[in-house]
Amino acid sequence: MDGLPIGDAWVPAPGRRAVTFPYDGSEIAHAPVGDAALARQAVEHAAQLRRTVGALPAHTRRQVLADVATALTDELPGLVDQLVLETGKPRVDCDIEMLRTVATWQAAADEVGHLHGETVPLDVQPSGEGLFGFWTRRPVGVVVGIAGFNYPLLLASHKIAPALAAGCPVIVKPAPATPLATLRLVHLVRERLAAAGVPVGAVQLVTGGAEVGRTLTTHPDVAAVSFTGSAAVGHRIARDAAPRKVVLELGSNAALVVAADADLDAAADAVVRGGYYASGQACVSVQRVVAVDAVAETLERKIAERLRAVVVGDPRDPATRVSALIDEAATERVADWIRRARAAGARVVAGGTREGRCLTPTLLAGVPDGEPAWDEEIFGPVVCLRTVPDLETAYDVVNASRYGLHAALFTRDLGAAFRAVEELEAGGVVINEVPGYRSDIAPYGGVKASGIGREGPRFAIEELTVTRMTVVRP
Repeated sequence: MDGLPIGDAWVPAPGRRAVTFPYDGSEIAHAPVGDAALARQAVEHAAQLRRTVGALPAHTRRQVLADVATALTDELPGLVDQLVLETGKPRVDCDIEMLRTVATWQAAADEVGHLHGETVPLDVQPSGEGLFGFWTRRPVGVVVGIAGFNYPLLLASHKIAPALAAGCPVIVKPAPATPLATLRLVHLVRERLAAAGVPVGAVQLVTGGAEVGRTLTTHPDVAAVSFTGSAAVGHRIARDAAPRKVVLELGSNAALVVAADADLDAAADAVVRGGYYASGQACVSVQRVVAVDAVAETLERKIAERLRAVVVGDPRDPATRVSALIDEAATERVADWIRRARAAGARVVAGGTREGRCLTPTLLAGVPDGEPAWDEEIFGPVVCLRTVPDLETAYDVVNASRYGLHAALFTRDLGAAFRAVEELEAGGVVINEVPGYRSDIAPYGGVKASGIGREGPRFAIEELTVTRMTVVRP
């Protein structure tokens, strides 16, 4: 593959960028870098195909989506290797990403057959007597999908697959640091489109920086933008993209609450499993643990014991669970937030050091409000533990955050679990499991600064379609 998949072909890109292996900084490839002109070209091409793609029969859309799932399954080992090298994530996390990516395409294919409308009893009002009404869902138009670096294939798939299922041409922009696997994905999709007799320009990819992103999200021919990334960038996109539709998944500082009656071994396992996977670079990884006084000391000890067994090192090693962050800037930012928390009175229970390019899994106790390690999304292998007198206080502590993506509670009390569902301000509440648990077929998204709209094929398809009401007087 050379150039960028824009229009009906792969077109030359004006620049190239080295893609590096985060673990040792070595160059693994040079990727094409687009510009605003290519972004405009992609949108204009997509706009020309809007009606064609919108008119594709359901069986064609479903077949293409199913064929992509099969193609990804066939190429799974090679794509896992690619993900390890360009993201630096441990192999176990890249294996999971690939399995979830395949499941997302399969689910999108299944949802094509569920895209329907309803009749409306217009005669509930006197003015509707003698009228027949029904609504259908119609594709919104050109979709722009912008994915983060941490799960590049999965996040791109959650943009591309629902757009195709809805009948929308889509342009994806991968993160600058991790374009390679997504380029391969788009190539596979375009091959399946061609085999089905669909214009390959229904799916395009443009790389580049902020200028490319602004061009895509503000172009008048774009109807919807689906973005996964930081809150600051997402909020700017929402302002700039208006009046276009936006779906924003903007991360969080996910909380895990531990009640006095909780299974502490299960809770400690969950903190370690859910706080440090993908080296902490996940928007729903455990960042804040809020434990009631009665169990906090024991929980802290159990977490610290388990952290001693977490393997830090080369992500290519199947035993590794924590490796280098995406780049040195990210690593230094997280290290600085640890230093700031310590200076503000926090206690370093475990970790807080570096092994080469890797940060060791870190547990901080007593991080005060106002410190970014508690208030903001740290996106690194750091968990903060705070003690509270009771569950009601714990819920208040969780809700005091400006974020609200997923939260979790460990308890044996069914009543406490249902109170958490009612009281915790989050897009998802998980009982006795990590807040990072996500089924790719479920509605996924946040409240407050964590975003707007929902992903998961069924729900993303709804976001990328609009209702069209029909009224008939026979």
